[in-house]
Amino acid sequence: MKRRLSGHPRDMEILRMPAAGTGSPEWMEFLGTLDSTEWAGPWGLVFSKNITPDPETGIGKWTEDIFVETIRTGRHIDFKRDLLPPMPWQDYGMLGDEDLKSIFAYLMTVPPVKNAVPKPIPLAEN
Repeated sequence: MKRRLSGHPRDMEILRMPAAGTGSPEWMEFLGTLDSTEWAGPWGLVFSKNITPDPETGIGKWTEDIFVETIRTGRHIDFKRDLLPPMPWQDYGMLGDEDLKSIFAYLMTVPPVKNAVPKPIPLAEN
């Protein structure tokens, strides 16, 4: 619970993706080794973001408007890229403004955790 919502642990070993295709038995086995803070697919390997209010490694500098815009559009405000799986922004983006603002308000009450999550690793670079 001390690390809740802080994303993929920065110091956790990053496993190499198999060279075999994403539908191969090796790929399926690899997917079974990932924890709930890692996600892999044809785009590569991505890591859950730190959504605690830590101002350096989380969303502590975000405003309510930035949060709502990010969830509505699926564009990551800091990295200028699309939000990647497993973030179900398409589902959350259909929530009303009051619901999204409530989620943001809750996230700002969580204890901040300093955890700089690794950047996504494209399939070709692994």
